[in-house]
Amino acid sequence: MAPPCAAHLVEVFSSVQGEGPEVGTSTLFVRFAECDLRCSWCDTPQSWLRRARCRLELERGSCRFEVRENPLPLADLIAAAERLELARHRWVSLTGGEPLLQPEALVELARALRGRGPGLWLETHGLHAAALGPVLPLLDCVSMDWKLASDVRRESDAKGAPVAPFHDAHEAFLAVARAAPRVVVKLVITPASEDAELDEALERITRTHPDACVLLQPVTPFGQVKQRPSAARLLALERRFSRRLADVRVIPQLHPVLGAL
Repeated sequence: MAPPCAAHLVEVFSSVQGEGPEVGTSTLFVRFAECDLRCSWCDTPQSWLRRARCRLELERGSCRFEVRENPLPLADLIAAAERLELARHRWVSLTGGEPLLQPEALVELARALRGRGPGLWLETHGLHAAALGPVLPLLDCVSMDWKLASDVRRESDAKGAPVAPFHDAHEAFLAVARAAPRVVVKLVITPASEDAELDEALERITRTHPDACVLLQPVTPFGQVKQRPSAARLLALERRFSRRLADVRVIPQLHPVLGAL
């Protein structure tokens, strides 16, 4: 494990938020390496494993990068963020991979970034509730996925074996996350998404945090997923969720329009 003053990263770069309720807003992305899930539609498989090196954008909007060794010292990470005009961004997205797999580094980074201008946005798969607690007071938004077993498995799952639902772990995570100033719960909808698992997610969100912003995100075809769900399917789900929740939105990803991830 990296020491608290360093982190295993994939990249640091400046762009605009590509999904969710803040889509299109200026965002500095800090992408942590390593993930313990395997989503069939994942568009960043390069973040699944820790790597010997990471890349840091040289200038805001330049798409030019330098390569550095992992784990990257916290001081170097902050310097890279400042080089990208940190204070001119609306958000810093702490994303992955899964940032909560490096909880000490995440807390140290969030503490160092706090009060420098942008809000701190944690993007997480929403399964590690114990790791969320220490960093939660430093965050402005927790954006968690609600993974559906129809399209997601754990890294440790045997191939071909039935995948256990994630509902219990997600509900426990949401119960902790609800203390954040803002909470977003994202469900990626694919043609394989089943009514039973969506209804179960709806039931648990309703009883745990009905005021969360719930995002129904049509999948962007990638990896093993080749098609989007139909408009009729998405609109029907929006009606079903809106009957019980205060803030439900259908928002596709901006990435295909920008031609980048």
